[in-house]
Amino acid sequence: MKIGYEAKRVFHNKTGLGNYSRDLVRILAHFYPDNQYLLYNPKKNKEVLFQNASENVVEKLPATPFYKKFYNLWRQKGILSDLVNDKVEIFHGLSGELPTGLKAKNIKSVVTIHDLIFMRYPNLYSFFDRKIHYLKFKKAANQADLVIAISEQTKEDIITYLKIPSEKIQVIYQGCQAVFKQKYSETEKEKAIQKFQLPKQFLLNVGTLEERKNAFSIVKAIKDLDIHLVLIGKETDYSKQIREYCAANNLEHRVHFLKGLTSKELAIVYQLATIFIYPSVFEGFGIPIIEALFSKTPVITTNSGVFPEAGGPDSCYVNPMDVSEIKNTIDSLWQNEIQRKEMAEKGFEFVQKFNDEVIAKQLMQAYHDLF
Repeated sequence: MKIGYEAKRVFHNKTGLGNYSRDLVRILAHFYPDNQYLLYNPKKNKEVLFQNASENVVEKLPATPFYKKFYNLWRQKGILSDLVNDKVEIFHGLSGELPTGLKAKNIKSVVTIHDLIFMRYPNLYSFFDRKIHYLKFKKAANQADLVIAISEQTKEDIITYLKIPSEKIQVIYQGCQAVFKQKYSETEKEKAIQKFQLPKQFLLNVGTLEERKNAFSIVKAIKDLDIHLVLIGKETDYSKQIREYCAANNLEHRVHFLKGLTSKELAIVYQLATIFIYPSVFEGFGIPIIEALFSKTPVITTNSGVFPEAGGPDSCYVNPMDVSEIKNTIDSLWQNEIQRKEMAEKGFEFVQKFNDEVIAKQLMQAYHDLF
């Protein structure tokens, strides 16, 4: 088969949606090398985020001067002539978007929708952003032959908010990058400890420091515990509140802010962590939980929404708004090394369902079922 992808995120997004897109193409090209995978990139990127090692993966850019200049118009409509010329049989929008007119050209269409957080928590988005997101996702979901949701939670939201029938939606989970599945040497770990000045034992939280991800509650929870916390992620105005709280409560030596780590460095820090904690209020999936489980690090996360799907039966679950419950759960697990080891082993067994081969097989079957 020839399969085309809306590849803006592959080439231009460093984190979540970009990682999902790159991993999806990578695993399909590896496990199903007989297909051709065409990545439709609206414009060249100076920074190389996707290194193609497979002959069956080809980057496609706008061919005419007009569409090179008006590349967003190419993504929405102009791309159709390229898809026809390239004899693409399936086109997959990896982040909630599809060009108009695929059906008229007899090209099967798939769209992945990651979350509808902008509808669940409208206060976190501007009116304009909410409208744009809604119209884009609604159009793509209506137009697509198949909608892929990255979790049962997202599937429920697509049914509720976009009014898409259940039978048109298939749940195919995300995995995580291979770098998080490798085992790192003591030398590599020691190098990371020295570089980032990491304490001997620490709680770890990974993700943008924003209100929805709720890192402030972790900081409040450890105020009276003799525990270090490492926060890894982009800082926002929300992180200023955390820093002010740390200064006011003499926590600056116990709360460590890190950013700009390579994927390998992040993977090593996961393996060094005593406990991974992720009390986010809402996510479409929660990839950091999967990364922690592959790292054999026990997980504390939110007790509702998608989190039990990602964390499995042997993680610890808390009410993310109950600082006292978070504190008690951290303290209890911190004191119990045997429980931590048991959670790590069972969590590692559970997380194998998110392995590359499983996901690739589900995706390819979904493609074949379109015909």
